[in-house]
Amino acid sequence: MGLGRSRSRSYHSLATKFSVFTAALIIWTSLLQIVLRWQDPHLSWSEQAVATAVLTAFAVLLARLTSRVFVRPLVLLERAIAGVAEGRREPIPVSRTGDEIERLGHSFNQMIAELAASEREVREYQTRLEEKIHERTAALREAIQRAHAAAQAKSDFLANMSHELRTPMNGILGMIELVLEGPLSAQQREDLVTARNSCLALLALINDVLDMSKIEAGKMTLEKAPFSPAAVALETVKAMEPTARQKGLGFEHHVSPDVPGLVLGDSLRFRQILFNLLGNAIKFTEKGSVRLAISCGAPSAPDRAVLEIEVSDTGVGIPRDKLEAIFEKFTQADGSVSRRYGGSGLGLAITKELVQMHGGRITVESQVGQGSTFRVSLEFERSDEHPHPPETPAVRGAPRQGPARILIVEDDPVTRVALCRLLARRGYETAAAETGKEALAALEAGAFDLILMDLQLPDGDGLELTKQLRRDPRWTQVPVIAVTAAAGRGQRELCLAAGLTDYVPKPVRTPELLETIRRYV
Repeated sequence: MGLGRSRSRSYHSLATKFSVFTAALIIWTSLLQIVLRWQDPHLSWSEQAVATAVLTAFAVLLARLTSRVFVRPLVLLERAIAGVAEGRREPIPVSRTGDEIERLGHSFNQMIAELAASEREVREYQTRLEEKIHERTAALREAIQRAHAAAQAKSDFLANMSHELRTPMNGILGMIELVLEGPLSAQQREDLVTARNSCLALLALINDVLDMSKIEAGKMTLEKAPFSPAAVALETVKAMEPTARQKGLGFEHHVSPDVPGLVLGDSLRFRQILFNLLGNAIKFTEKGSVRLAISCGAPSAPDRAVLEIEVSDTGVGIPRDKLEAIFEKFTQADGSVSRRYGGSGLGLAITKELVQMHGGRITVESQVGQGSTFRVSLEFERSDEHPHPPETPAVRGAPRQGPARILIVEDDPVTRVALCRLLARRGYETAAAETGKEALAALEAGAFDLILMDLQLPDGDGLELTKQLRRDPRWTQVPVIAVTAAAGRGQRELCLAAGLTDYVPKPVRTPELLETIRRYV
């Protein structure tokens, strides 16, 4: 309200005041001189001195009045400005001069008040901002924890589902293999072969989903060991040839002589890249041929080797606008493709991820109706070493007369029956145990030449049971082969470290199982 009253007053400018003071001084001096001259035109020097003294005193008085009116308000204003610069936000005393100085003082006080209010608002905003940042940080930390927990739950779920799916599938395939070994009509055999192939296709789908989940969770790693690219390519081609031959396709492969004999890398993932590309080519080719070619590219260093992989086919081809989409998860070039050819749409997505994990690149060229060509470039470190086969304990059962006796430790009844019948038809004597306790009781009751061990038992862990057997001198030398649905990466090494002799993953392939058993009995 004081500021309002000050603004309502009549202001006089400094220029006006100076003019008034100057005019008053001149008028006063002139009047004094006129009066003195009028009274006595002949003044003495002393009288002139007195007159000068009076004028001087009047000038001093006028100077002090001018200092009080003009200089003191300016000094107060200067001190107030210095205080504001030092951080003080207090109003300054304003002299009631009625001129620009008083107006400047009131304006300065208003500025100080607004500045103080702004600083209060900034402090309040900063406090609220810090609180929000704290809240958002806590929420983000909680969200990250939930995401980690969800990822771990997803990983655990997929691992458990893998085991739960592989176990019944092992029973189905085992029973199909048993029936296929018996007398069947041509139609029955064809139907059972179709059923077996469907099971294998389902297993491939499960493996694709698990691989993609591992990639997304960042749990898939690449091993570094010597392997032969030519040997891996030959093994993959041999595995794919029956499918190509069944469709009447030509199947060629060529490895350039300049491809190094050994490189350091992950042979399993290298094989998976070749398998996915060749499988994709065979699937989408109805007539013509499929070709695999591996050559050497320009390396980045003398101790490196660049493998250029090319898989070409004469299949249906891919539209130009779909070339990028085929590398996306659960995506195929045409919605009718999955209905006609089957598949999950994960093969090429996994292949691209594996190529990128190697630091390589993958490209595709295609024309509809004429075929496709996929090119992959991977760089490896050259190796002068020779790969060594995995070490396994050199244990064998004690020599005995008559057929070898095998103990099957398996909690799934279908798998247990299938294994017993399969081995009995090969001339082996078998006994079965559902739990670890039953297995120990069977071993106490009689001698066995070999044990087939499931790793997940109702009353414990097959690995711990094996360690227990290895601590007993009676069973130290008995071969123990893991037959388990826990087919994750590194599972074989885990089994061997626990004292198992070898490892066969489920679903069990009869030739692989029989060959493994023959190595030890």
